[in-house]
Amino acid sequence: MTDIEGEAARLRAAAEARPMRLPVNRKVDESHHVVTSDGLSVWYTIQVSPHSRIQEAIFERADRMPSDEECAPWLDLLIVGAKATEAAGFPGAMTRRFEAFERNPELEAPIA
Repeated sequence: MTDIEGEAARLRAAAEARPMRLPVNRKVDESHHVVTSDGLSVWYTIQVSPHSRIQEAIFERADRMPSDEECAPWLDLLIVGAKATEAAGFPGAMTRRFEAFERNPELEAPIA
């Protein structure tokens, strides 16, 4: 059985230590990834720009789409300080992606 709390803490620490700068090349190193004992693949990244920060959690299985029951405990531990929203996926995909956007309006360019 995978220690979800321990693995989630490790993923958060790796993402905080090495956030990806936007615009980002989507190559993510393995320190942001874990595969549970039952085959659920979990990725967690933090992407930063001068005026925003994006937390992203991706769940994937080889045999089926991950269920809400599988994703929810991870989301509660990974996405902190913001509400995660599920991104649209392709029909038949075995992947689910959740994002949480944090903006700092003081650093954004004014809208003309």
